[in-house]
Amino acid sequence: MAKKKIRVTLVRGTAGKLKRHKATVRGLGLRRTHQSVVLEDTPQVRGMINQVDYLVRAEEVE
Repeated sequence: MAKKKIRVTLVRGTAGKLKRHKATVRGLGLRRTHQSVVLEDTPQVRGMINQVDYLVRAEEVE
């Protein structure tokens, strides 16, 4: 069974945001606005997305 994947896109910049939220965005592998990365769907990644849900957009990928 293949693992699910999630595409995470940074839709808002991190300027002026909390340090821990900036670190979470970097931990997801995002550097620039409108950059996307595909990650495995794990509880850890879901938690990071939930923490910065106002900065990112997440969608499932096949």
